[in-house]
Amino acid sequence: MLVIGYGNSLRGDDGIGRVVAEQVADWNLPHVRSLSLHQLTPELAEELSRVDRAVFIDACIDSHSIRIEPVEADAETQVLGHSLTPRSLLGMAQWLYDRTPEAWLISVPGETFEFSDRLSPTAEGYVTEILALVRDLLTQNPDSSKKPGSDTSKPSSRTD
Repeated sequence: MLVIGYGNSLRGDDGIGRVVAEQVADWNLPHVRSLSLHQLTPELAEELSRVDRAVFIDACIDSHSIRIEPVEADAETQVLGHSLTPRSLLGMAQWLYDRTPEAWLISVPGETFEFSDRLSPTAEGYVTEILALVRDLLTQNPDSSKKPGSDTSKPSSRTD
C-alpha cells in the first residue's frame, strides 16, 4: 500500500495530510510506504503502478467532516504542472504503465490556512480519526460507518 499525504506544511491545516503520512511512516509496517509531500508530482504515477492500494490524504475547505471516497483514474488526464490530482495521477499510471491501484481520497476539513507551521486544535483532533481510517484501509476492513464514500463523525473536540 502507498499512503500519500500532501499539502503545504507552512499553511496551517493544509499540512494535515503530511502529518498523517509521517505518523503512518513511523508505524514501520511491511508492504506500506508512506510519503509526506508538498504537492503531487508526475513521478508518483510509477509508484502508484507498483502497488495494489493507495490512500491520498489532503485538507479541504468545503466540508465540516472527514470524507473518504474511492478514486478512479481520469481517462482524460492532461498534466498541467501544479494541478495534479489523485485522479489525474491514477490516469497517468494507467496510461504509462497500464496499471492502477484501488485508491481512496481522505479529505479533511481545515479550519485555518494562514501562515503557520502548526495544525489548528480542530485539525489535531482529526489526526487520530484519520489514522484509524488508514489502518482500516490497510486491513481492507473499513467499518460500516466509514465505508469509502461516506462522511465520518466529528471528533468530540469539534465545537460547532
